[in-house]
Amino acid sequence: SFPLLVVVLGLPGTGKTTFARMLAQRLGALHFNTDIIREELGLKGQYGEVAKQRVYQSMEARARAALQKKQAVVVDGTFFKPALRKPYQEMAAALGLPACWIQLEASDAIVKERVAQKRKHSEADYSVYLRIRDAWAPLETEHLKLSSEESLETMVEKALSFLQIQNSGP
Repeated sequence: SFPLLVVVLGLPGTGKTTFARMLAQRLGALHFNTDIIREELGLKGQYGEVAKQRVYQSMEARARAALQKKQAVVVDGTFFKPALRKPYQEMAAALGLPACWIQLEASDAIVKERVAQKRKHSEADYSVYLRIRDAWAPLETEHLKLSSEESLETMVEKALSFLQIQNSGP
């Protein structure tokens, strides 16, 4: 693998973590996830601004350390607003690397079904999904949008093609 930053973002219940884990495996990349980092920091159940900043900053520090060692990194989280996205864009730019953004989407009905099931690390329920959906800021940078209603394999193949195009310089 070579240094590459892939940011997988989207609303809760859209399948980010399952997809990011599989993509990271295919890329030989490290995978960092906000829910797992929140647990490791002892912040489970805490979603206020301060806790959120700590989680995203910790994930950024881990990603930076790996990228500096020339490893590929896939991070996943909601990244629902520009303030959460900007540090990752700046980090990639400072390291002279592309930041590749992949947004996952799913219908409200599918999400409702998914978040009703107990998930290992995510605590987000449908009310959290609706709250973040209403606060969502559209992504202004070039990105790939995937529907997680497609098969995981199809999504990963589309992502790998997108990453190849993104990383084949001029």
